[in-house]
Amino acid sequence: MEPFVVSARKYRPQTFKDVVGQQAITNTLLHAIESNHLAQALLFCGPRGVGKTTCARILAKNINQDGTQKEDEDFAFNIFELDAASNNSVDDIRNLTDQVRIPPQVGKYKVYIIDEVHMLSQSAFNAFLKTLEEPPKHAIFILATTEKHKIIPTILSRCQIFDFKRITVKDATDYLKYIAENQGIVAEDDALQIIAQKADGAMRDALSIFDRVVSFSGKNLTRKAVTENLNVLDYDTYFEATDLILKHDIPRLLILFNKTLALGFDGHHFISGLASHFRDLMVSQHQQTIELLEVGETAKQQYLEQSKKSSSRFLLQAIDIANDCDLKYRTSKNQRLLVELTLMKLASIDFDGQKKNPESLALANNTVDLVPASYFKEEVSETLPIATPQEEKITEQEVIPTTSPEEKTEPLLEKQEAPKLISEEEPLNTVPSSPSIQVAVPEAKPETKKININVPAKKVSGLSLSSLKAKKEHQLNKKEVKFDPDQLPKSLFTEEEMLQHWKDFVETIDAKGQKILASNLSADTPKLRNENTLWLEMPNSTMKTEIEREQYELMEYLKLKLNNYHIRLKITVNETTAKKFAFTPEEKYEKLREKNPAIDLLRKEFDLDL
Repeated sequence: MEPFVVSARKYRPQTFKDVVGQQAITNTLLHAIESNHLAQALLFCGPRGVGKTTCARILAKNINQDGTQKEDEDFAFNIFELDAASNNSVDDIRNLTDQVRIPPQVGKYKVYIIDEVHMLSQSAFNAFLKTLEEPPKHAIFILATTEKHKIIPTILSRCQIFDFKRITVKDATDYLKYIAENQGIVAEDDALQIIAQKADGAMRDALSIFDRVVSFSGKNLTRKAVTENLNVLDYDTYFEATDLILKHDIPRLLILFNKTLALGFDGHHFISGLASHFRDLMVSQHQQTIELLEVGETAKQQYLEQSKKSSSRFLLQAIDIANDCDLKYRTSKNQRLLVELTLMKLASIDFDGQKKNPESLALANNTVDLVPASYFKEEVSETLPIATPQEEKITEQEVIPTTSPEEKTEPLLEKQEAPKLISEEEPLNTVPSSPSIQVAVPEAKPETKKININVPAKKVSGLSLSSLKAKKEHQLNKKEVKFDPDQLPKSLFTEEEMLQHWKDFVETIDAKGQKILASNLSADTPKLRNENTLWLEMPNSTMKTEIEREQYELMEYLKLKLNNYHIRLKITVNETTAKKFAFTPEEKYEKLREKNPAIDLLRKEFDLDL
């Protein structure tokens, strides 16, 4: 049985044409040999496993070929390799310089390959300077290093520098496919793609991973086998997570993250991979950037399909949120909670069910009607030909803007002839803004009945200068509403009807995402008192304050549904229930003192403070 040879040695390139991903450097070296323009000191620098030592050996072999040698001639007597990691003293460099003086026995050049040259000591570098600057005509030095910045400038200035680049994922995948075909291995493109990505630009690492995965899965190399052996998260995990994020399904998203942790992956790996997934989705949205997607054909189709479901705005926000979590992960004390919070934020992007802030209505040029349009229809329809709320109109001559309450409309009414309706396209709420508006409704009697309409002011947030300015301007244009409360509808209703509409309202806001308000409203069953008063009892003042702050929408809903605009809501706090819970340090101390009065003596004795 023949001994096993790893692929990194078995498939080491023997010619410049076999070198993967370094065409610019190999072409330069070939032209230099052909034109006899090769420098006597070369420095090959770049990351590990990209072909520095391999190119040095191929170059050492090619420069001695004159066409008369045998095919298997490797000129081993003319090539000297020195590992600077273990031979880094001044004595080692002195022995090297003594050998340089002796000319080659076979061939034209003696080639000295010094690997990991950055490991030489400072004194060894200095001892090497003179020989490197003026070597014999038959000597060529090839220095190789992965850390170019550690080499002293005097050495760099004496060398012709070649910077090797990382092997691209595409080049590494093509070479792995070539090796798999030579070995009779059936490999999926996605499997080889994952191996190439895991290698991170190093061909030697890619070949080592390839050998390991082949030993695990045999002659059939699948994506699933590669992900299991390399302990990497499969694309399917990120595709599933993105689908759940787009559906705003937070519970299943957290369960998926928990399964990922159970498989042995840490949260940092998961969130950084998710950020890369969002990046791949973004480059999949444009035809010009699809080439930046370094995945197999099968995975590419999945990316193209999912990218159609996502907007560029969503992906940009998602990348920003995931990247922020990636930066904070190392310093976080509760790393799992950080990732879970990030996932919840991602699932809340573009979520329409969240509670809207009514204070932003003024800046958005939106107003809220305090009195429904149906009320004006009922009152004015006696004298004006108004059919439905949608077709509600008022006449041009009946709407009289004034600048102060002292001005009267009787003289103007005397000059009016017949009522003239505004065009049907102009609804009631499009009356031009003015400090106040008076609507004159003619009756059968010669007297004129006036109804002062107050248009509600827009609410403005005070968080910025622009909002303050908008608020000031809005206050100047604010219109006051004056109406007779007795004119509002006051239909009778039963407590069962009220409870049914109350329940419908709670279900509506719960579906819209206002979970806190829905929970507070469900804490107690309202009771009908004095025909129009709804009594609600809360266990604490915090819940009472929350409901009072948000009661406008609730009351408008009930008034409209019950056709009664005299309904009032009265909220009380059950002191007995509230005392059961202690929230502040003072309340907690009082409860402790009630249980054991001696604790007050302890506080006074040691002069303790809360």
